[in-house]
Amino acid sequence: MNVTDLEHGKLGIYDVNDQLKRHVYSRSAEAFAAGDRDRDEVVTLEQLERRKSRMRSAFIQSLGGLPPSDCPLDPLLTGTLQRDGYTIDKVIFQSRPNHWVTANLYIPAGTGAPSAAVLHLCGHNPLAKQGDVYQIVSQHLVRAGLIVLTIDPIGQGERLSYYDRDTSATRVAASTREHEYAGRQSLPLGDCSARYFIHDAMRAVDYLCTRPEVDPAKIGVTGCSGGGMQTSMMMLCDPRIAAAAPAAFIMNRESYMYAGQAQDAEQIWPGLTKLGFDHEDLLMAMAPRPALVLAAEYDFFPIEGTRRTVERTKRFWDMYGNCGEAELEYFEDACVHTYSPPMAKAAAVFFSKHLLGKPPVCSWEGIQPISPELLRCTKSGQLRGDRVDAHAIHEANCGRLALLEEASTAMPEPARKERALVWLRERVYGGRSACPLNTRRALLGELDEELSIERILWWSQTSLFNHGLLFRSSECEGPASVTIGLWARGTKSIGPRFRWIRETCKAGRAVFVLDVSGDGTVMPNGVTAAGGMHDFFGTIHKFATDLYWLDDSLAALRTFDVVRALDLVESLSGGENPDIRLYADGRFGMYAALAAILDDRLKQVETVNGISSIADFVRSREYDPLDSEGIIMPGMLRYFDLPDIERWT
Repeated sequence: MNVTDLEHGKLGIYDVNDQLKRHVYSRSAEAFAAGDRDRDEVVTLEQLERRKSRMRSAFIQSLGGLPPSDCPLDPLLTGTLQRDGYTIDKVIFQSRPNHWVTANLYIPAGTGAPSAAVLHLCGHNPLAKQGDVYQIVSQHLVRAGLIVLTIDPIGQGERLSYYDRDTSATRVAASTREHEYAGRQSLPLGDCSARYFIHDAMRAVDYLCTRPEVDPAKIGVTGCSGGGMQTSMMMLCDPRIAAAAPAAFIMNRESYMYAGQAQDAEQIWPGLTKLGFDHEDLLMAMAPRPALVLAAEYDFFPIEGTRRTVERTKRFWDMYGNCGEAELEYFEDACVHTYSPPMAKAAAVFFSKHLLGKPPVCSWEGIQPISPELLRCTKSGQLRGDRVDAHAIHEANCGRLALLEEASTAMPEPARKERALVWLRERVYGGRSACPLNTRRALLGELDEELSIERILWWSQTSLFNHGLLFRSSECEGPASVTIGLWARGTKSIGPRFRWIRETCKAGRAVFVLDVSGDGTVMPNGVTAAGGMHDFFGTIHKFATDLYWLDDSLAALRTFDVVRALDLVESLSGGENPDIRLYADGRFGMYAALAAILDDRLKQVETVNGISSIADFVRSREYDPLDSEGIIMPGMLRYFDLPDIERWT
């Protein structure tokens, strides 16, 4: 047997490659069912209002709270386009200090007294407000007599966060890639990057309220895909919204989970699946205000989930009794994922009815997008090209980190350590099902005629096997002295560490190479259409974010695996008190450090090429994304960082 044979060997005794999926999906399905039961029990108006309030509070808490809205908007009008029947103002306003939003304000010709307006929130098109689809939607609405404010989301349009003004290039791709890249760094702070998307939208409403053409009591909101997500957040968070039309987003989360799709960071709301939150809660938050769900029949958002959610939620409008014509409405177009012209017409009719009080009298003929360059609010085409002080999520994360570090230094060390350990124990042990190891052992033979190799499989939890390879040389008389080897890809990456394995074994210690959940021999089968196993939006990303929804994480799960590996090694010693050490290479060393402070059976930890601190990861403007979802324990930096663990162990 050689190293290559070992790395490519098959397990053969148990199917472990679907276990992480089953573990995550079964926990999620139980939470979804509990959420359905809780909503089914809402039968009075009092219960409905109580649930709406509770879900709104839980949602905002899952985002890390909302930023303050006391920053002056300081709006700038950088130009106006004259079009047939309307004008387009090119506007820049400030949502937070140095966080500027670029927007186009469509105003129907002849607008006199304060009138109705619609905030149009764009989906994941890199051009955002300048993209053809969103221009066409805005034109449908303005032709119906509605004022329309279409804004660029963070990382799109003129708001690229990683744009280099010297080279006119961006180091991180626009839209979903940028959202995920910056969004991962929000999570250790106890934040979700959605807090900045929703805040920008709320400040956009603030801006509309400053315009003399706008009636603040008649402001609606719409958007497609990522814009549908933002629209849904506004339905939940901003009571000023008088009517809402989310497009190509509303579904139910269980149907989407089984579809095997990933979502980017601002669409991941930590802990809310555990609370039973679902898209029904987004819709019921609007009751009794009018809402229109716009759906694409052939969407990758499962249409069956959309239909089910709408059907189950209609009854909440009925609880309010005589509400005039306000209700939950539904429009479905036979199209793929988009904000189609038929949807745009349906939205225009809906907002005209509920905000203007009359049907639209207009023609839809001849609607065409205009050149994107004409809609630019900046000279260079990018805020970062025009303004050296333009901030985005990365700068906001650094500011939030500084506040957390200041609060930590103000707390006495013993109290801080105790508080941190209570939190960490709950993260690692809370909700895990302890179980017998029920170990499987198989002798594989010898490697290079000097090391015996044994395959070991055991239950870490009731639904998850862990796996490892035990190496011993003739110098090692028994398993009482064991060094656990921990690194990315585990037993599938023996070659680069074989020299260390051989030298450690020759020194008289057994080496046990560990595969933690979702890695090495227990790596899952692929479930996502986009990306490889470890890429952005790949399978590991999908399962990691599903765990965030459950108020869990890969980091916590794998730390538990390391502790259970100590149980396994102890069992191999036949009741002796083994000398267990751990050698880690790379980012997986984080699991070793956390396990060491939780369990004193781990006598020594050596980490090479590891991460110095999670705070450094958050502060880094650029970082290596590989395996980064595995080092994120949401909220960790509110309690401790890795240097604290090293100092306390």
